Amino acid sequence: MRTLIHCVRLILVVLCLLFFSCATPPKTASSPKNPALSGPALKSPTEAAPPEETPRPPAEDIGPITPENLLGSGQIPASSLISFFLNTNPRIDTGFIEELVLFYTEEAAIEGINHDVAFAQMCLETGFLRFGGLVTLEMNNFCGLGATGPGQPGEYFSTPRLGVRAHIQHLKAYATTEPLRQALIDPRYRWVRYGSAPTLAGLSGAWASDKEYDLKIRRILKQLYTYSRVTEVAQN
Repeated sequence: MRTLIHCVRLILVVLCLLFFSCATPPKTASSPKNPALSGPALKSPTEAAPPEETPRPPAEDIGPITPENLLGSGQIPASSLISFFLNTNPRIDTGFIEELVLFYTEEAAIEGINHDVAFAQMCLETGFLRFGGLVTLEMNNFCGLGATGPGQPGEYFSTPRLGVRAHIQHLKAYATTEPLRQALIDPRYRWVRYGSAPTLAGLSGAWASDKEYDLKIRRILKQLYTYSRVTEVAQN
């Protein structure tokens, strides 16, 4: 009887072992993690960061470097000044603008004024010799000297050269305290505080009440320098 009970117990132990072995799932190799679900990988402390890209200036800020001082030598030759002007105002008499450019380069060189600046200011003041305001072509006043209102249309000069000379002398009055090298022609020279505006920026609010006066001259200078560079490349 005891032997039978012992056999029954042994059979029950075997059955329990078989049951638990079947209920436990077999171990499988772990599958690789999904990189899309695992989040961004951490960088190694020794891994170098990519260099930051240097920001570029806006396209409108990229352009030729224009002069700032009134004193100095012009960079643009007379031939380019003439072609630039005729490209902007083709209706002007070619002989007249050729003569006027000659006066500007010669008179500016005598007094040490940058002829590029003086020429650009003439283009601004006269609307590229289209005028249309108080001053007219017959006045030979190329910089608006004395033109303050209907009762004061501006100064008259007997010849274009004298009108250019007065313009250059007025610029020199603002640019420096040095004396003139030629006889005084500018009737408003004595009203300037000598050397008070040696740069283009100083002309705003001084030569003209317009606070952006110098910016308008610079805009013409940029157009002039760009035109000269493009034509030079085209010729080569």
